Amino acid sequence: MKPVRLPAAATLALPRWALYALGLLYILPGLIGRDPWKDDAASFGVMWTMAHGGIRDWLLPNIAGLPSPDEGPLTFWLGALCIKLFGWLVGDVLGARMSTIGIFVLGTVSLWHTAFHLGRRSEAQPLRLAFGGQPEPDDYGRTLADTAVLIYLGCLGLLLHSHETLAVTLQGALLSWFLFRSVRYIEDSTPRNAVLVGATLGLLTLTRGFAPSLALLAALYLCTRFLKLPPSPTLRHLGQATGTALLITLLWALPATLAHPYGLSPVSGWLAWNADQLGVPGWHAIKAFCRVGIWYFWPAWPFAAWAAWAWRRQHGMLHIILPTCFVGVLALVILCDPVPESGDLLKLLPPMALMAAFGLPTMKRGAINAIDWFSVMVLTLLGGLVWMFWIAKLTGWPAQLAKNALKLVPGFRPEFGIVAFLVAAATTIGWIFLVHWRLSRQPSVLWRAVVLSSGGLILLWVLLMTLFLPDLNYGKSYASVAQQIAARLPADADCIDTNIGPAQRASFAYFGHLPFAPVDGGTCSFLLLQDSVGQKVPVPIGPMQNGALVRGGAALPFRGRDWTLLWEGRRPSDRDERFRLYRRVR
Repeated sequence: MKPVRLPAAATLALPRWALYALGLLYILPGLIGRDPWKDDAASFGVMWTMAHGGIRDWLLPNIAGLPSPDEGPLTFWLGALCIKLFGWLVGDVLGARMSTIGIFVLGTVSLWHTAFHLGRRSEAQPLRLAFGGQPEPDDYGRTLADTAVLIYLGCLGLLLHSHETLAVTLQGALLSWFLFRSVRYIEDSTPRNAVLVGATLGLLTLTRGFAPSLALLAALYLCTRFLKLPPSPTLRHLGQATGTALLITLLWALPATLAHPYGLSPVSGWLAWNADQLGVPGWHAIKAFCRVGIWYFWPAWPFAAWAAWAWRRQHGMLHIILPTCFVGVLALVILCDPVPESGDLLKLLPPMALMAAFGLPTMKRGAINAIDWFSVMVLTLLGGLVWMFWIAKLTGWPAQLAKNALKLVPGFRPEFGIVAFLVAAATTIGWIFLVHWRLSRQPSVLWRAVVLSSGGLILLWVLLMTLFLPDLNYGKSYASVAQQIAARLPADADCIDTNIGPAQRASFAYFGHLPFAPVDGGTCSFLLLQDSVGQKVPVPIGPMQNGALVRGGAALPFRGRDWTLLWEGRRPSDRDERFRLYRRVR
């Protein structure tokens, strides 16, 4: 017997304006007014270099002359295209983030339609009530789709990466799209749908390599075996999908191989990076996955686990088989990564949120109320603390709170921003109304259990990205350091050799317009070194050969008498990182 019994009153759709408002409140804060930080500055640097460079920069992703062969070029292409289209109007940083808005819309809309198609299938429908009154299939599917989106927006992992111009962000959105294409293929196994599946796989390959694409193809085939689809047509269709994905990948790989931009082979470097993503799962990887995943997937994973338990006696249910197969296969891929990053977990969120939506209708009312009260108490308390710290940093009272608020940004002088205050105040008032609506009316709609979790998380994000955005920019941006270096650099400077990382190089090139050495190298008269504050001797650019430093295969002599120190500095909030600018003694 199905574990779901619901009246039609529980499947009222979330008003469209409310869903759109939540989406805007979620994605816009953190994009507007925020400098590129260390986490996403490198990706922005590639996009900025492409947008202001030539065809070679589009074939060989690089950051102001530093090759970046990892991942794939698709994310950078989208950001660079948006810079060209919108940069003249909103600036290059926000122009690049226009692609982030589109990626967010693609992910959420794809997840909504996937849940809608699964929710209106006959096997997913609730039990028919004795005297009628059960929901219609489309109404039930629409409610589940709204619930899946709310759970998705409420996950901490999505909030962490959805505002950054990263390849993992596009990968998560494309995975949502792949889930939808998989459902459409299973519902209608035609060559057309197989080609669309393959096109999605090709885009995923150009985003984060072939390992996730192969895993998704295996997961889809596993779904068809559990659902007992005819094996022969399925294999033929999956072969067509593979061929389509290969053709899309060749749209970049073939020209990049033939053109050999800057005398380098970007495809061989990309293939080497792909090979490094595969290894043997170990106990350390499993522990790290569980330790990070317990908060990264919250609150989706408890609902998803309950769905697996509640539907355990049902067989051949697409809405359970599909997300279960994808979560299992993708989790294995992550565990096989020798050096996993938190962003890699983002690809698990769409199938987990999808499965969680089908677990929610089976939960008892008491459990749902407990989740509501937990959300109200914890998120309201955290929101109040953010306001208290903001008042303390402006007024100096309470003194201890003011000290704690400013100790991470030494030298920062807080100022009152009227626009930021009004946005934060309006969002807080909206949260109060939402809590009052939930607690006073006691609505029976299904999505009531997650609207407070999502709304509270959005409240905290808006407060941080308005009241504390100047503090965060001051502590995390390299803009001030870049401007200091640019001020000490002569106007006739030819180029700068350096050992700084990708994020710093991108920030210095954008904010300070520093002329770094090009991809094909050359002898530069200036040298920018990065080392630690406690390190007396500057770190080398590369390995030593016969008493000389090596950069790009060419020896670069570095002796104290050959260079003059022009500038030394660091970010005020960074106690370890230090930069030194030298000029060659002629």
